[in-house]
Amino acid sequence: MDRRAFLGAFALLAAPGAVEAQQQVPTITIGWLAPESRPDALNPFRQRLGELGWTEGGNLAIVQRYAHGNAEQYPKLAADLVRLKVHILVTDGSPATRAAQRATPTTPIVFVSGNPIAQGFVSNLSRPGWNLTGMSLITGDLNPKRIELLKQTVPSLTRLAILEDRSALGAALQTESWQGIETAARQLGIQLTEARGARKPDDLDGMFTRAVKERAGGALVLASAFFSSQAQQIVSLAARIRLPTIYEHQGFVVVGGLMSYGPSHHETFRRIAEYVDKILKGAKPADLPVEQPTKFELVINLKAAKALGLTIPPSLLQRADQVIE
Repeated sequence: MDRRAFLGAFALLAAPGAVEAQQQVPTITIGWLAPESRPDALNPFRQRLGELGWTEGGNLAIVQRYAHGNAEQYPKLAADLVRLKVHILVTDGSPATRAAQRATPTTPIVFVSGNPIAQGFVSNLSRPGWNLTGMSLITGDLNPKRIELLKQTVPSLTRLAILEDRSALGAALQTESWQGIETAARQLGIQLTEARGARKPDDLDGMFTRAVKERAGGALVLASAFFSSQAQQIVSLAARIRLPTIYEHQGFVVVGGLMSYGPSHHETFRRIAEYVDKILKGAKPADLPVEQPTKFELVINLKAAKALGLTIPPSLLQRADQVIE
């Protein structure tokens, strides 16, 4: 076989592999911007994407960026993800969403956030209008129920500390949230004391110190992406001063907190993956209605209750969606 024939035969042998390489699906890159690495958010997101045909290491890559308790990092992190030309930005919490919104007017953003209209993320829920859509966790409406649940658990409760990250709320939301809290507390004969202002992990100890000085018999930790990122520290501080505390979601209870009542994070982030799938298949964020959670979970940690010397009423245990022993 002469040289020309050999090269021709080699080209035929090599051609199938070359065609296969050309037919590989281009990698889609998702930017993930959040306060902290949280398996209860990222794992269900990944799982649902896999069910929809998007797999990491195959046709999908997820580039993760975390603020690690420092909200001032969000603008830099969001800009970094935009520079990487990610196809979609997924944001966890209002500060992350705000930074992403300011970083790009064109890259689709799928968020998990508080009231997105009051925050200025969308024009309305049914037709968001811009490059953002996602899930609205208006958990402030659940605070009266949380106070009621804590009172049932601690019947002697007469003074409640409200732990609040005011950077997470606008003025209108603060007023709305507090009206519900004050009404519920008044009906249950509970006095309120505020412990607010934490912006970094080192501030959290001071919040609990104020609760002790005010002789609080229990605490309600309001919804906050920053608080969620510091769940282990917050739970540890509450346990150290033996303060019965109720939280916004089960992530706090899994790491040792007493109880939580709020939206299912598992279902929320699975739904976020479905938004991403629709956008990757051609849908526009402006046309995808912002949804609110429909499933709410009561989670109770019996080990934490025992450490606090509390007996959970049987009626609450029967209502609980999950009991951690």
